Amino acid sequence: MNPNPRQLTLLGAVRAQGSVTVEQLADALGVTLQTVRRDVQRLADEGLLTRFHGGVRVPSSTIENIAHQHRESLNADGKQRIARAVAAAVPNDCSLILNIGTTTEAIARALRQHTGLRVITNNLNVASVLSTNPKCEVIVVGGVVRGRDQGIVGEAAVDFIRQFKVDIALIGISGIEADGSLRDFDYREVKVSQTIISHAREVWLAADISKFNRPAMVEVANLSQIDRLFTDATPPDPFPALLTEAQVRLEVSLT
Repeated sequence: MNPNPRQLTLLGAVRAQGSVTVEQLADALGVTLQTVRRDVQRLADEGLLTRFHGGVRVPSSTIENIAHQHRESLNADGKQRIARAVAAAVPNDCSLILNIGTTTEAIARALRQHTGLRVITNNLNVASVLSTNPKCEVIVVGGVVRGRDQGIVGEAAVDFIRQFKVDIALIGISGIEADGSLRDFDYREVKVSQTIISHAREVWLAADISKFNRPAMVEVANLSQIDRLFTDATPPDPFPALLTEAQVRLEVSLT
């Protein structure tokens, strides 16, 4: 499914509180209980929420991500808007690193018409997309391939990336918490992402609105380490103030 704006707001409310009653959601969204129950059922069917008697909660703790196929469909329109904005900002004839994630995969598809790119990636899905562009060189990171999403992780991947210094790191993330920390689920993936950040002249974060206030176990970085943030809607409080304090350039892609 591709959740509509109301359903995305519902997801954000549940993630912000951990668990919430159907009545509270109806009040917060200004809709009927029947509408909330219908939305909750659809989201639960997709594995994005878990129902309990009288309410709903996030489907897992901070230790496990949503399945790749569900993440692909979650806010797909927003990810495409982000991808177009990122691609418009990326110049031809530059070097990039793209990490694991469905948003970076959307960015890869948007970069297929660029020329003179040298792209390093630990995401086999990104490599597959960009290798079809004859005017783009793709370098695949070595390491352990995760079957569930075709991401490459582990110490071999970290060692490989340390050889390079690229113009731009284009990174996705699983969650951004209210303390300004960027978080993910797999410690091995996090080590690779940290190395990517430290080996780029600029770091651009691509994160749709569902990532704000979403908890995850392992800290990747802080907003102060990001140069530009691309998203599909104005972030909720306290993020605008955090971004201003961290001097992050915010790019909101509404179209």
